[in-house]
Amino acid sequence: MLQKVNLANKFALFARHWDPKIVGELNGQLVKLVKFQGEFVWHRHEQEDELFLVIQGSFDLHLPDGVLTVSEGELVIVPRGVEHCPKAVDEVHVLLFEPSGTLNTGDATDGRTVPEPERI
Repeated sequence: MLQKVNLANKFALFARHWDPKIVGELNGQLVKLVKFQGEFVWHRHEQEDELFLVIQGSFDLHLPDGVLTVSEGELVIVPRGVEHCPKAVDEVHVLLFEPSGTLNTGDATDGRTVPEPERI
């Protein structure tokens, strides 16, 4: 059955940072929501591109050759193999679009690694 997703309602269901939630999937790709604040781990995804769409707030995407600020209403696609590290001074709400099975910490693991994100 066809269903719409209200992003504000879904974001209201969780508070934990760096803990992506699955809200949909299509063609082997997952649509995830995540809230984050502070600095994540430097990592890369060897086989997957990753799309970040900022729904609320802004964050700095640190890359080996500089920093890209991504603000509300903007998106950035990180190509596979590119090392990156998201950082946000204030809480940011982000929609992620990435292939099923993509580990949030890519080639790195730490206490924020989520091997099986919850569906909400």
